[in-house]
Amino acid sequence: MLDLETTGGSARRDGITEVGAVKVLGGERIGELATLVDPGMRVPADVTALTGITTSMVGQAPPLSAVLPSVLDFLSGSVLVAHNAPFDSGFLRAACAAHERPWPRPPVLCTARLARAVLARDECPSVRLGALARHFGCTVEPNHRALTDARATVEVLHHLFERIGDLGVQSLEELLALVRDARPHRPTPHQRQKRRLAQNVPSKPGVYLFRGDRDEVLYVGTSGDLHRRVRSYFTGGERRRRIRDMVAQAERVDTVVCAHALEAGIRELRLIAAHRPRYNRRSRNPGRQWWVTATAEAFPRLSIVAAARDGALGPFPSQQVATDAVDVVLDALPIRRCTQRISARKPSGTPCALHELGCCAAPCAGLQSAVEYAPAVDGWRALVGGRDDGALHELSGTLDRHAEQGRYESAARMRDRLGSLVSGLDRAQTLAGLAALEEVVGARPDGRGGWEIAVLRHGRLAAAGNAPRGVRPMPVVESLRTGAQVVLPDDGPLRGAPPEEVRLLHRWLTTGGTRLVRCDPPWAEPAHGAGAWREWAERARAAGHETGVTGPDEARDDRRADRR
Repeated sequence: MLDLETTGGSARRDGITEVGAVKVLGGERIGELATLVDPGMRVPADVTALTGITTSMVGQAPPLSAVLPSVLDFLSGSVLVAHNAPFDSGFLRAACAAHERPWPRPPVLCTARLARAVLARDECPSVRLGALARHFGCTVEPNHRALTDARATVEVLHHLFERIGDLGVQSLEELLALVRDARPHRPTPHQRQKRRLAQNVPSKPGVYLFRGDRDEVLYVGTSGDLHRRVRSYFTGGERRRRIRDMVAQAERVDTVVCAHALEAGIRELRLIAAHRPRYNRRSRNPGRQWWVTATAEAFPRLSIVAAARDGALGPFPSQQVATDAVDVVLDALPIRRCTQRISARKPSGTPCALHELGCCAAPCAGLQSAVEYAPAVDGWRALVGGRDDGALHELSGTLDRHAEQGRYESAARMRDRLGSLVSGLDRAQTLAGLAALEEVVGARPDGRGGWEIAVLRHGRLAAAGNAPRGVRPMPVVESLRTGAQVVLPDDGPLRGAPPEEVRLLHRWLTTGGTRLVRCDPPWAEPAHGAGAWREWAERARAAGHETGVTGPDEARDDRRADRR
């Protein structure tokens, strides 16, 4: 996020007086840059009145020639996001031209145009930064100083992202196209008549359901203000064709008022899974997940199944991703690749080409007993359970040998496959660890001096409530625990909980300042699980196949060297 303060509105005649930038990755701030700049001219009185920046303040500041390299380096590899982005990017381009530096041509996203693309005019008449910050209840109030305005832009952008979840935007290119191609649409008379459906909708957080003439659920969504959100569907601000078609068929809007956003998100997932509304993209393949498990036979093999079982690895979003995980695991563990059923007493097969290549000990031909075969399957179970990461060390060693031999394409493929396996294991072990807990109580600040409280049991939301400012939270916690849903764990790594629900709960518990009030038993991750390889995978993907990094211990050594 970037914001510039200048002496005027012309990049040719005026100069930059202040630069503020915030770098964000995965929703978290990872860096900030702020400096005054000597524009080489006096600061006009009207600019001083607006920003508070005076000529004497910038007189001792570094010139733009000294600041520009740091700014460009800070923006390197990032999307340039700004409110009224053409203004800020125009000044930067002019600065690069004046100081004979190449313009890096980063992707540019304007939050003002994005706001106009996703917000109805009757919901938010103005898309000025201050107006949007007040509309969304941002914690940072813009004040025409560069860093403060950049921080406010971060919050506004995240709120706008919440509004594009159902627009089919899944990439940066689609997001930029949404802003570029946005055009206002006049509401049809039929749309205006349907506004009556929003009359009795409360202005509270929760879930809304559009229903058709046969009482079928057409669409499910969530909002922090149900009345405002539902009403926006009947204005010209709604440009999605499929949603306009849905509104034309809607005859009723039902709502479920929730305690806070987490409960609304969980109820939305459950309602979509139950009703499979045809206008929700998420409902096209509800609950379709894939798992990798060892078969129950004398010589087990790895099988891809659609139902979770104890000891299975997953969930994977597609069968192909699960197949890729199996392939890379079989490079490290001597588990057979064939699908035939082998008898432990009377093997009747003949060795195949894999035996000749040294990739299989041929249990099908009686050349390997079940006892000799068992350690390979035990290694698989230990890898999935986080008890032994020897297979990951084996694969990373293979990666390094390929790089040392100059087989860079092979090393790159191995790096990517190992990174995907680490991510899959990490995700599976993290979610399974949460689902194993009998009860977790979390409390998150609500931004108004109170607390949002949630009771989780075996990876499911069992109760949700609020302790407003001035109300003691612990009695509320005990009341929620007493009335919470009883959850009986089922089979499988996630104890029968839907993976999407466990993911949402884990994200809520580990972000936003949530505090653990109660956790029974204690929440822990396996000592030899993929979590220890998380940073290795990130570093390997970033640095390429010639990094020479061979495991989590070496990654930690590299970090110590970087600090020195």
